[in-house]
Amino acid sequence: APRRALASWRWLLARRLTQALVLAAFLSGPWWGVWILKGNLAASRLFDFLPLTDPFAFLQTLASGHRPAADALLGVALVTGFYALIGGRVFCAWVCPMNVVTDSAAWLRRRLGLRGGHAPHAATRYWLAGALLVATAITGMQVWEWLNPVSMLQRGLIFGAGLGWLLVAGVFLYDLLLAGRGWCGRLCPMGAIYAWTGRRGLVHVSAARREACNDCMDCFAVCPEPQVIRPALKPRAGEAGHPYILDGACTRCARCLDVCDQKVFRLTGRSRRSEK
Repeated sequence: APRRALASWRWLLARRLTQALVLAAFLSGPWWGVWILKGNLAASRLFDFLPLTDPFAFLQTLASGHRPAADALLGVALVTGFYALIGGRVFCAWVCPMNVVTDSAAWLRRRLGLRGGHAPHAATRYWLAGALLVATAITGMQVWEWLNPVSMLQRGLIFGAGLGWLLVAGVFLYDLLLAGRGWCGRLCPMGAIYAWTGRRGLVHVSAARREACNDCMDCFAVCPEPQVIRPALKPRAGEAGHPYILDGACTRCARCLDVCDQKVFRLTGRSRRSEK
């Protein structure tokens, strides 16, 4: 029984370990003098050599009218290429520390049996991303970085408490009380960019044994983007008949693999071309 219980959390534990290792890579310099990652999740250097630049941070640089440095060009190419190759919003589930906050809010919301609320339309994050870029162009400042809870949470974890924790708490309460999974899936502009760049990737979640589904709905309960499951699990007339989740909004969190007792889901490396 303990072994089975552990198996039902294996992908979640793998994600938490990955997020902890990323944070430790940033902490190793300030704490122990060993600089693995220097900077933050918007812009950093790996081993003080390889630049890594978040795509939305790069777009803000362009919008502000500043000429990006060569390192930023290389950094955004590396980051965008990596996540586009894997596909989906892998950054959101496996790297972003805000994922722990929003997952906790979703878990508590289920435990408390909270219903209702209204999540914005999924396209809202794209409109918000556009509005932030316009605001950046007008002001000449990277407006999002003044509001970014991802950067604020990372800074708070490394350097201690600050006013940024109020924004992080606000996101938690928003997801808990007003709109379940509302922040990451409907508002976060960084998630919008990763959803767009990850539309075509090599790694997919597949409902490979969908005929074994017993309609328990556990996968829908834990999925941060439950709307992506149905076309693969329960395709309607006129929809593609393959079992692959191809929507860029899928975070590849693999929680559906964890919770499904019927072993319906699996991760697959098949490409879009081989699915036709």
